[in-house]
Amino acid sequence: MPQVVTLLGVPFDQESSFQRGAATGPPAIRAALRCESSNTWTEGGLDVAEPSVLIDAGDLDFTGLDPAAIRARIEAGVTEVLDAGSMPLVLGGDHSITYPVVRAMARRYPGLELLHFDAHGDLYDSYEGNRFSHACPFARIMEEKLARRLVQVGIRTLSRHQREQAERFGVEIHEMRDWTGPISLTFAGPLYISLDIDVLDPAFADGISHPEPGGLSVREVVAMIQRVRADRLVGADVVEFNPVNDASPRTGLVAAKFVKELADRLQQKDL
Repeated sequence: MPQVVTLLGVPFDQESSFQRGAATGPPAIRAALRCESSNTWTEGGLDVAEPSVLIDAGDLDFTGLDPAAIRARIEAGVTEVLDAGSMPLVLGGDHSITYPVVRAMARRYPGLELLHFDAHGDLYDSYEGNRFSHACPFARIMEEKLARRLVQVGIRTLSRHQREQAERFGVEIHEMRDWTGPISLTFAGPLYISLDIDVLDPAFADGISHPEPGGLSVREVVAMIQRVRADRLVGADVVEFNPVNDASPRTGLVAAKFVKELADRLQQKDL
């Protein structure tokens, strides 16, 4: 029987370098999941409203905590989900949260591999003097050897420093300048997917803090989630949705779509 998937909200954006607002993402994604403009079924025929499929653990509470303590709380929160025999589907929050999430995942799953959707490489050793910025999580992950493989898709903002970092860590990058359409990726070990909403072209999602033209479509991201092959998919996050900028509010609906399709894939034992 498939494991249940647990939504875990991480309302944190203190490591954002440009705009705040992603901390309000988790409740906005939940509201979009309940929106009557659609329903709770995935394209694969799974109803995420069923408690045997998806449960909601609510948001982590960071009241009175400094950033270091918040990272520890995120790591502990994900560990609690894993200890309960569930698979975490984390709602951000800025992308800095992925580092403590992956610390918890790597302890449980040796040989962890990562698929990272983003406009940005997030590989800076330090950004604006901050080693825990949302521009740095994958540098921290790779230098600590928390993942044996990192594949990035949708990247279109690499600086010279990030290219050097990518070479240092052996990162496999599918840049938008070479894009010809959705690709099918295969992973040998347990897989964690980190999905930054700004991987999308801003035409599809205005509720983000760092819009970068020339990105993917919603359909292309969904297609890659549905096509990915791995030993098993063990967890995922959806980050950097900023409801403050979501005037439509289509970006919330897009984030909810990604959550549903990721939950569907997490439920599939045979990838």
